[in-house]
Amino acid sequence: MPKISDNNMLVRIISGTFLLIAAIFFLLFGGLPLLLILLFCSEVGLFEFYRATKVLPEGKIFSPLSVTGYLLTGVFYFFLFWKNDTEHMLFIAVSLIVITMMIYVFTFPKYHADQIAYCIFGFLYVPLMLSFVYRVRALEHGIFTVWLIFLASWVCDTCAYLTGMAIGKHKLAPVLSPKKSIEGAIGGILGSVLAGFLYSYFVLEKQMPGTLIGILIVCAVGAVVSQTGDLAASAIKRNHEIKDYGHLIPGHGGILDRFDSVIFTAPMIFFLIVFVVNLFM
Repeated sequence: MPKISDNNMLVRIISGTFLLIAAIFFLLFGGLPLLLILLFCSEVGLFEFYRATKVLPEGKIFSPLSVTGYLLTGVFYFFLFWKNDTEHMLFIAVSLIVITMMIYVFTFPKYHADQIAYCIFGFLYVPLMLSFVYRVRALEHGIFTVWLIFLASWVCDTCAYLTGMAIGKHKLAPVLSPKKSIEGAIGGILGSVLAGFLYSYFVLEKQMPGTLIGILIVCAVGAVVSQTGDLAASAIKRNHEIKDYGHLIPGHGGILDRFDSVIFTAPMIFFLIVFVVNLFM
């Protein structure tokens, strides 16, 4: 039994390393390469979400509802790259609502209202939220600030796990996630803030002087939101009685299993940079 556990940990570390290298590559390049990899992750993540919530019938890859979500995700990212304005984004969201309701009405009673709601929510939850990684990278100084998303999510995940293993005693969400502790959650937040401090002190202060306090606020709030995103993904999985959303990333599960915290953190980091950090510049 220990041997299997060791092998699983090795697979997790190797795939996590490749994932980190890929993330660094695409975030450094930004632009179209980053947009395309986010489009890929969004489409796969949307498929995983639709399958988990039964928008897709069991054993099927496509359905009228899912195809609508996939196609509008592609259109959404096209407009994001071409225009990146609010009007086009709202147009896609409204179009999704109208088209899914048309499918619901004209095929009634093929689909249940829950499936329609999940189809729309899935688009907001995965492609829309994940697109903020691109939006942060497209900001002025985005090549430096985009890393805050991962300092507030992946660093938080790691520090929360290590702290929880070492001193975790009080359950954070005993029914939803019995292994997570309040001590781990605090450790995750402190770890993100410390990482943000070091990153700001040695890197950002040269590019964005005077923003240290703002960056610490970003990392602290981002870490709280990150853990919320992790728990939210777990809640959806428990509601639908699945262990993982997928198996694309060995040792980690699917796209949503690995990016659950990033999905919540990216939009918050974007708005905190725009509304908080810019005040210090």
